[in-house]
Amino acid sequence: MTAVPARHRLRRAGIATALALAVVAGVLGVWRPWSPLPSAAPVGAADGAPAALVAPTPLALPEHPTVLVFGDSWTYGSAATVPTEGYAYVLADLLGGETIVDGVRGSGYLKPGIDGPTFGERIAALDPSLAPDLVIVQGSINDREQGEAGYREAVGAAWDTLAATYPEAAVVILGPAPHQLPAAAGTVRIDRDLGELAAARGWWYISPLADGWITEQNYLDVIDVEVGRRHPSTDGHRYLAEKLAAALGELGDAPVTVAGGSETTPEQ
Repeated sequence: MTAVPARHRLRRAGIATALALAVVAGVLGVWRPWSPLPSAAPVGAADGAPAALVAPTPLALPEHPTVLVFGDSWTYGSAATVPTEGYAYVLADLLGGETIVDGVRGSGYLKPGIDGPTFGERIAALDPSLAPDLVIVQGSINDREQGEAGYREAVGAAWDTLAATYPEAAVVILGPAPHQLPAAAGTVRIDRDLGELAAARGWWYISPLADGWITEQNYLDVIDVEVGRRHPSTDGHRYLAEKLAAALGELGDAPVTVAGGSETTPEQ
């Protein structure tokens, strides 16, 4: 059964953030403390020429934001006691607003899911009248064995549709989180590709891989390796929601610097 968007209204005051916006000259890179520095310039032009990186625009959410969380089985809430205890639902409480949850198990940009088609087809079917303040696109590790061919093109087409469907919404891309350690080479490649493509659009990218959300020390506390078949447990989903809420909060404080520039940054 295809996942049906679900609303979850809660009480607490939300996030209203403002970001420092830096101008990027030429093809210089944008650095964000929780995402990896791109290993190569993103490809944006039809002729394969490198695309200039764009500084993310300020994120300013209303007091009680409406957030569309779109993704795969992790967004669906797989392995939680009930799906509505998944991270995407818990996030609503942490942001003081509501989440509209659209998760399809097994789905990716190239791979159709158990309950629905690929990301691109699902995004094309979204209801434009939802009018979210923020869209979070999560994952997906489901493309890790699909190979590189056509992947960036599929991501670009899906994101073009998303931007056209919700032109007023802020967009944050949440990269893949490892379901096993060490992370598979395909998962690492997806993380790199998504980070570069998001930077080219001026969209914020949050990398659970680069930020070490799941480590050898906490792996069994986060991931249910038995009944959940390597999906987050109920406690793991809450942990991921807390990490995501904290990362979104950091967007208001994170320095945005031009690579090689002389801007002052916090000590690492």
